[in-house]
Amino acid sequence: MSFDVDIGHTSARGLREHNEDFAGVMRADAHEPGRGLIAAVADGVSTGGLGREAAQTTVMSLVQDFHAAPATWETTVVLDRLIGAQNAWLADHNQRRRGAGNERRAALTTLTALALQGQTWTLAHVGDTRAWRLRRGELQQLTQDHALDHPDFRSQLTRAIGLDHTVRVDYLQGELHLGDTFVLTSDGVHGVLQADRLRTLLATTPAQRASEALVEAALAAGSQDNVTAVVMQVMGLAPLRLEDAQVRARQLPVPPRLKVGDTLDGYTITALVADTGVHRLYQARETATRALVAIKTLHESRASDREEQAMLAHEAWLGLRVTEREGQGFVRVREVRDPSAFYTVFDWHSGHTLEQQLAQAAEANQRSAVPDVVQGGLAFTRALGRMHRLGVVHRDIKPGNLHLGDDGQWRVLDLGVAVSGREPAATRSLHAGTPSYMNPEQWQGEHGQPADTGSDLFALGVTLYQWLTGKLPYGEIEPWQTARYRRDPTPPSRIRPDVPIWLDHVVLKAIARDPRQRFETAEEFALALERGASRPLNAPGTTPLAMRDPAWLWKVTCVVSLAFNVLLVIWLLFLPR
Repeated sequence: MSFDVDIGHTSARGLREHNEDFAGVMRADAHEPGRGLIAAVADGVSTGGLGREAAQTTVMSLVQDFHAAPATWETTVVLDRLIGAQNAWLADHNQRRRGAGNERRAALTTLTALALQGQTWTLAHVGDTRAWRLRRGELQQLTQDHALDHPDFRSQLTRAIGLDHTVRVDYLQGELHLGDTFVLTSDGVHGVLQADRLRTLLATTPAQRASEALVEAALAAGSQDNVTAVVMQVMGLAPLRLEDAQVRARQLPVPPRLKVGDTLDGYTITALVADTGVHRLYQARETATRALVAIKTLHESRASDREEQAMLAHEAWLGLRVTEREGQGFVRVREVRDPSAFYTVFDWHSGHTLEQQLAQAAEANQRSAVPDVVQGGLAFTRALGRMHRLGVVHRDIKPGNLHLGDDGQWRVLDLGVAVSGREPAATRSLHAGTPSYMNPEQWQGEHGQPADTGSDLFALGVTLYQWLTGKLPYGEIEPWQTARYRRDPTPPSRIRPDVPIWLDHVVLKAIARDPRQRFETAEEFALALERGASRPLNAPGTTPLAMRDPAWLWKVTCVVSLAFNVLLVIWLLFLPR
């Protein structure tokens, strides 16, 4: 389903001489449907006849510049910067007018703006215009008026655009549901129409007819002011965005500890699979389809941890992103509609991880067939290639995160520490990965180099080596234990004679100590496995001692210097002069 909103807009001056209301709606370009639309309504304050100027410039500056902001900016940040800039400009002009002796000529306006993007709505509000939402027959007022609550001062605003050089804006965000209807009204509408009447009129379709019905009803009810209504009826939703997942994480509660038989939004828990103290993983059955799924939640002890919420939201979004076109190679994330709590749903695949398979083979004193290793390597290089083309780095490729389903498909698991360029700071700063599978560059210097696509390929090379031989190429490595990398790995064929030489060369190239000798892309790695013996790679050269142990020259120099000094001492003390 694609993003689709039916929009209606009607405005009339009513009994006033001039219409000082102004409204506008702007959709994103067709090639950027995820950026949605922005709608705004403003009611200019009649101070010296400049209310129309204030309302028009405020709405136009907002809707015209909203989609020009960088896509990486959070929606409230975009709104805040645009509204703040317009307020400062308007307040400066008002100050100049007052300085020129025009004490009564000031341009002020209210503003209520609503952005619909992906599966989230974001509201910005100043003054006494209003925003409403009709959902499943229930009408809710989303804004609070910034006006004095007194019969003699009912039109006296406590906040307005242009009133001062700084303006305090109310922001509100929520989930967008299919079938939602939003309406923005000036006080000429809601000042005379009760909520029940608004709800009845908003049931009118299409949206344009609903907006006309609101304005006509307000005029018929005797409104003394300008009357304006903008109606938006949500007909289709865009795919889940990262921002949508983050809003859901902040606003929804974490599910309590669930027991077998408990239900959660149409899923019945069938087993607790894992409890790490940070996350819980459940097996569940979907009531509607009877299909098994996996549900991942935060542990209740982490319910208020903003960083963990953001990391799980990022993982869910990444899962949707890497499987939106072709899910092969990854576990598909299911998009949950109208959840009551914050959790992520994955497809359930029976089977075993590679780590489990290796443990079972070791117990039985068996090894995997070489063709099976090659086919698995091809599946993983292709999956990594798809992920890397999206700008995503997994950062924790290892046997425990590679899964063979009962359907015969290999899949990459756990995107919890993956980076995409839009990950939360907590994920980015995490020195993720399992030491024995991490490329040595990550241990160099005080903090090491950050993981990149090459890190995933190195980790996969280590995995293939272990898959073939049952051993790690550089042994078990603890953090900062770089001495392990001071020898080249033993070729797999010396440990297991049935490993062909061409596969030796592929695996050793993937885990070379010198990063310049390794594969540059997952596609290059896959091509080497596909070609096999038909076009074998050259044997990788031995890593120079200076590369394996950068301090060796200083060590040799110290030894030579020590020997020279010992000989000098012997000559001075014992030899005749």
